[in-house]
Amino acid sequence: MFSADEPNNKQQPLRETVRETIRRRIFEGHYAPGTRLVERDLAAEFYVSRLPVREALRMLRQEGLLSDPGSRGAEVNPLSAKDVEDLFEMRELLEVFACRLAATRASSGDLKKLRDLLDHSARCEARGAKMAGYHANIEFHEEIIRIANNNFLRSSLDPLQGRMHWLFRHASDLADLIREHRELYEAIASGDPARAAAQAASHVGKYRDELMRSRGLMARNSARVTPPT
Repeated sequence: MFSADEPNNKQQPLRETVRETIRRRIFEGHYAPGTRLVERDLAAEFYVSRLPVREALRMLRQEGLLSDPGSRGAEVNPLSAKDVEDLFEMRELLEVFACRLAATRASSGDLKKLRDLLDHSARCEARGAKMAGYHANIEFHEEIIRIANNNFLRSSLDPLQGRMHWLFRHASDLADLIREHRELYEAIASGDPARAAAQAASHVGKYRDELMRSRGLMARNSARVTPPT
């Protein structure tokens, strides 16, 4: 059964609710890399049929969060140091383009949505609700992709999103992340695509360097990147 603090939005398809719950548990470390997720067991836990669980696992495989060991289940993927480097290279390429487009296409309503997400994240940080704040920042990035309004860009980014959000969750100080996102918002709101692109490149590069430094010893001593205990 879904707990009180987990998504259970009756307005969306059940497969989406199941996907969000599993994704949240991966981000929060409840399902560590290597954890086996069995379709039958998840269906029983969530009090749903196997079909929405099967669809949720399929979508999470597409995001790269899960691999497919077969037998009606999935396994939470670890990330190698090379995976992390490759992800950041692709993220920089695509997110810079997204912010460039958003700067030219954002309406006043779009900008208000971005401001609201930043303000919500700041309120979460102030009251110590860090996980809710991280989720608001994830929504901030997803809103930029929506504003960019390019279907091929979205389809290119979708397989990377889950892994990137997991990395940002474990590498970033929330207050610093909010400050960075406010600077990115200002660049998009300026309507200057070159400024927005430059700020996006700086943002992604900063967190790439931070994460690689924080994982340096682990990368040398192990082929896998795992979340802190």
